[in-house]
Amino acid sequence: MGDEVGTRCPDLLTVLQLLVEEAPLESYEELLRRADREGSTAERLRLEQGVRLAYVINALQGRRRQREDALAELVDTAREMTQQHDLGELLKVITRCLRRIINTDFACICLRDEDDGLLLRAAEGATTVIVPGTPLLRGLGERAIATGVPVWTADYLRDPALADCRGEGDEFIRAEGVKSLLAVPLTHGDRALGVLVCASRTVRHLTPDEIGLVGSLAAFGAVAIERAERLRDARSEVTALELDGFHARMTMARLEQLGDAHGRMLGLLLSRADLDTVARAAADALDGTMQLRDPAGRVMVATAELPDLDDAAVAETSWKAHADRTPVVHQEGTWVVPVLAGAENLGFVVMRPNAELVGVDQQLVCLAAQSFALHLLLQRGATVTQAPVHDSLFDELLTLSSRGPQHARRLEQSLGEIGMNLAEPFVLLAVRPESGGYGRAVVWASSYAHGQGGLKTVQDGSIMLLLPGTDASAVARSVGGELTSMLERPVTVGAAGPGRGLGDVTRLHTEAVRCLEALTTLDATGSASSLEDLGFLGLLLSETHDASGFVDSVIGPVLDYDRTNATELTETLEAYFATGASPSKAAETLHVHSNTVSRRLERISALMGEKWQQPSRLLDVQLALRMHRMRAVLRLGSPGAGGS
Repeated sequence: MGDEVGTRCPDLLTVLQLLVEEAPLESYEELLRRADREGSTAERLRLEQGVRLAYVINALQGRRRQREDALAELVDTAREMTQQHDLGELLKVITRCLRRIINTDFACICLRDEDDGLLLRAAEGATTVIVPGTPLLRGLGERAIATGVPVWTADYLRDPALADCRGEGDEFIRAEGVKSLLAVPLTHGDRALGVLVCASRTVRHLTPDEIGLVGSLAAFGAVAIERAERLRDARSEVTALELDGFHARMTMARLEQLGDAHGRMLGLLLSRADLDTVARAAADALDGTMQLRDPAGRVMVATAELPDLDDAAVAETSWKAHADRTPVVHQEGTWVVPVLAGAENLGFVVMRPNAELVGVDQQLVCLAAQSFALHLLLQRGATVTQAPVHDSLFDELLTLSSRGPQHARRLEQSLGEIGMNLAEPFVLLAVRPESGGYGRAVVWASSYAHGQGGLKTVQDGSIMLLLPGTDASAVARSVGGELTSMLERPVTVGAAGPGRGLGDVTRLHTEAVRCLEALTTLDATGSASSLEDLGFLGLLLSETHDASGFVDSVIGPVLDYDRTNATELTETLEAYFATGASPSKAAETLHVHSNTVSRRLERISALMGEKWQQPSRLLDVQLALRMHRMRAVLRLGSPGAGGS
């Protein structure tokens, strides 16, 4: 036996020697071929057993070396992740490492969005177009996150255990020809950040070592991703703080400039400089064009012309600015700023800067307006500073009947000094805001009255306006519409007029108040009307009981047409109503053809409007016809009628 061992030992030792030298597999094949030539059958069998064991040892050594290489790659990647601060680059590092450590075809990272959905953030090894931010393998990833353990399959699209995971994002899997898939959750503490996915285009059964390596990479990656996100948020906060600091420094510098500019304007006022000088100083400080206008919109001071401005639109903006007591943007690049002294409306500033006004610049505009107000109050000679005087003049007009003719002449002279001539037609409005906003409405009305060349006062919770005009209804609707828009709540307006002369003011005031009360009684708050709009009710409420005016306002066009063309439209109307609004019966009464009556009714509709037959108008039309007929009867019965 000793001799046999001696003869067999060199070959087995050779196998061990090859293992020690880590010889290639071809060396073992050569050893077996030599045993076939030189050794016995028993020796060859022993040698084959040794070679097979050597193959196993060699494979184990290969896997061990592969694992060691993967662990070394994992350590290097972990080191690189600690140095990488940008989230996008970090995700690329992780996906590249994942492909290398288990030799996979494709790797990607999907992170959760605000809605807890999984969206692709980084990919490595794709051969088709894939856009970051698209959903990918949402079902598989959500299962991995829900269970907290890796989910893998050798053939994803054919694995019945994952049927409920397939769906959104699988188009890319089919396009890439992916078979094997592994999804490992990225978790840090109790927070699930996303999922790490690797895939192969062949059916592949992953070993526990490979799954463990990916799990380790996911653990390192989750920590690095969390750190990168915190660093990103910290950088954003630092950037925001730096920006806030920059803005604060700029604001402080601008505030210093604002203080200097305001000091210069006050210095100019104390040195008794004129308005032109103060306006130029303010315009230079704000780098723009500035105009000071009186309450009526007339330019008092201007550093330059603004020919493209619509004066009527600027006046409307000024009313809102005074009501809100704040600067208002009139149009792009143009501001309107009220000039106020307590409750007094001294005018407004129109400002057009060459650059956009920031917050502190708007403060300087307000300070400039205050400087103008102070200047005007110091002078106190301009009519624009006499808003309380305007109110007192209106109050005196309402009590004129109890005073003598000498007072009337003095009052007429005072009105002439502020540019009012009550010999021209005027209307009077009683305005009442509903559901609050009374204070803003009073300020607005004061500014509006100045702009229109009228007067304003306040009585018993209502705002009284005396304005130039000939159509009380139109003026009431205009005032009601603008004030409702400004207050964003309903406004009721009762109107009367037109009138002429100082003596008509008291009468129109009474009628306007009655109209306002009638609108309230009729549950028509939020509307704007005159007594004429109320039909026969307006006739009853009118101080003058102007029956002729009522008849003319209702059927005047028909009466005029009959007089001019010698027609019988009025008679046709009377017959039409007398027969119960029946054209055929009216034709019988008039002894004409029914078509004639139809044509006459069409002519009446053309003269009076299509709405004359509506229920709300029929009563007025019939009443006007009766009053017209009664006037004719009374004229015939009056003395001397027969000779006329």
